[in-house]
Amino acid sequence: MTKNTPSNPVDTTSYCADLFEYSRRPTNEVRVGSLAIGSAWPVRIQTMVTSPAADIPATVEQCIQVAEAGAELVRVTAPTLRDAEALKQIRSQLNAAGCDIPLVADIHFNPSAAIVAAQYVEKVRINPGNFTDRQARLTADDFTLDNNWSRDLDRLRTQFLKLLAVCRQHGAALRIGANHGSLSRRIMTRYGDTPAGMTESAMEFLRICKDENFSNVLVSMKASNTLVMVQAYRLLTAAMNAEGMMYPLHLGVTEAGDAEDGRTKSAVGIGTLMADGLGDTIRVSLTEDPVNEIPVARSIVEYFSGRRNHQPIATVNNHQFNPFQQVKRPSIAHAHIGGTHPVAVVSDLTFSDAPAHCKSHPSANLSSDKNTDTQASQPLADLRYYPAKAHCIADDDPCAFNSDDPRFVFCNYQQFTPELADQLARCSDKIIVLDSDNANAIAEQRAFFLRLAAAGLHNPVIIRRRYNEDQLEQLILKASCDLGALLLDGFGDAIMISNNNTSIPVQSIISASFGILQAARVRRTRTEYIACPGCGRTLFDLRQTLSEVKQATANLKALRIAVMGCIVNGPGEMADADYGYVGAGHGRVTLYRRHEAIKKNIPQQDAIQELLTIIAADKAAADQN
Repeated sequence: MTKNTPSNPVDTTSYCADLFEYSRRPTNEVRVGSLAIGSAWPVRIQTMVTSPAADIPATVEQCIQVAEAGAELVRVTAPTLRDAEALKQIRSQLNAAGCDIPLVADIHFNPSAAIVAAQYVEKVRINPGNFTDRQARLTADDFTLDNNWSRDLDRLRTQFLKLLAVCRQHGAALRIGANHGSLSRRIMTRYGDTPAGMTESAMEFLRICKDENFSNVLVSMKASNTLVMVQAYRLLTAAMNAEGMMYPLHLGVTEAGDAEDGRTKSAVGIGTLMADGLGDTIRVSLTEDPVNEIPVARSIVEYFSGRRNHQPIATVNNHQFNPFQQVKRPSIAHAHIGGTHPVAVVSDLTFSDAPAHCKSHPSANLSSDKNTDTQASQPLADLRYYPAKAHCIADDDPCAFNSDDPRFVFCNYQQFTPELADQLARCSDKIIVLDSDNANAIAEQRAFFLRLAAAGLHNPVIIRRRYNEDQLEQLILKASCDLGALLLDGFGDAIMISNNNTSIPVQSIISASFGILQAARVRRTRTEYIACPGCGRTLFDLRQTLSEVKQATANLKALRIAVMGCIVNGPGEMADADYGYVGAGHGRVTLYRRHEAIKKNIPQQDAIQELLTIIAADKAAADQN
């Protein structure tokens, strides 16, 4: 069997009930203590404390803080039996304080800890990639033999049944939480580190749950790469539907980082799935105080809460759409938009008091890869205030336009008539500016692209979305949901965020636009930081370290640098990072170049300088070649 191929092929349209009419995917109800989760209930918001379970006072205090901030569940890491036992006192002290927020024990590598934790908390999360002990694994070569594959599955089942029995006895729910980069050696040999591998890893455990009639289970498919994350959830949903499973989904982009980039990445990944009715509980993973995650998650959930009764969207039949692959829609280049040009950012200055000449976007000196600008030394064009009130930032050519400019066709899906199709067919160089007022605008604009494809039209398209926000964070979250979903599906040659509130500077909107392109993996213009939010396993001040790494690497362009708290998932979950800074012990750090450990167990005070030395040496070697 080749990698990337699910053992049970699924219908590529079966992950979503209807691409053109919004509805939540129907799921079972799962009880986590007194909290009900599932499609009949609101999407629940959760977070994770950063203190070790063994530090009972600190963990109780953090649990109360996040509960008061609005979290409906809280996760606590329990890597050892001592930590698992501490959960009993944590639960007791929370009850005594009048805080009944359900607790979720986070378990890796230790089935015994999971069994202990299930006696005290309302939910246990296990990672199917490392649930069974590492020492008992066969070698990679052995898994090419079907009998050894089956033998390892039998061993997994035996361990898992013990946990299910305890969960059933104590009424604990279970989350099967697959993570990109931490798949088992057995799964890796057949599927590779792919969304298909993540799907099969989770399905092995879900099939056991179904066989044992254990329905109090949720499932997640997290990755720091939004494209991998979205494809994995879609594949999983299609696979569950094919096998009659209706388990709820927990959504999250893991290791999203902090500040604007962390919020953008989270909204792109979570929003794309929620737009198609997927997701019953979410966590926004920020390298910040856990309390900060709650309002971000709430904003995303609320943004999708009113979509059910949207204006009808005419169905596109016989469309060619594969939700499991990001294939860029082919288009004809015109005015540096479309074709092989990187996805552009168009700035709407209609409501801006921008001067005649604004500063260039800072993301100018870029490295070269298929999603990265190739003119590394050439700055982007100055933003100019045109009477037409708009400017296109694409390569080096400014492009002003207005509604009278004959090169542009301003329209929405309702205006896609046979006459418009004929006009576009005759004038393939026309650039479409695609708008939408539909409450389900993501689906309506996607339908427009599908209709273009069905008609064989390849005009470049600028996706425009309009807002009226006075807070930059809210604008970023909404635009990331709306535009990220289409970009991840390969649609759009440029994006245009229009905001008719002048309190948000135009340069901030431009910067946010480039952030959305990067989060959706279509254009890289600045260094991306993959950083876990921290938990009780973290052995250093993660937030401070991330800040120091960002400051030290601020002059670098278009790299992916990971800052990970520990070795439990760090080396795996920074799967596509160029470099990694991973906690290896108290005061010790291991540095990675992609998957290879370059410097092991070095003093933390030396780690950033060592990282910079490695990056500089690699650049020098590349320049010589």
